[in-house]
Amino acid sequence: MIVKKVEKKVKMSKDDIIKYQILTYCFLNEIQISLSDLLCLAELAKLENVELTRFCYIIADKKIFKSAQSCRNAITKATKKELIVKNGVNKKNIKLNPKIEIQTKGTILLDYKLLGIETEEA
Repeated sequence: MIVKKVEKKVKMSKDDIIKYQILTYCFLNEIQISLSDLLCLAELAKLENVELTRFCYIIADKKIFKSAQSCRNAITKATKKELIVKNGVNKKNIKLNPKIEIQTKGTILLDYKLLGIETEEA
């Protein structure tokens, strides 16, 4: 079998590399998210663990969603998709699900190795 190898080296901002990790996780797990959802999840990844109401107002102030309620609705959807976990007293704190394994600190080098196998059609 001949394997064609493609190597790409890209330097990107910390925000973009966080978004890339989230998009890759969602793609590989067949989870659909909107651009606003992606931006919201990226902000949550940077903040790590935050009080829900405070976070919704931060997102609304950044105009990612039009209102804190819209943000809260998106968080509910993301929680159902297991992208966000709630914790703390009365589950009022939120954070990105640790199983996603998003790197947000320091210099980040992502090294994905993906193999696309051609399938035989019957």
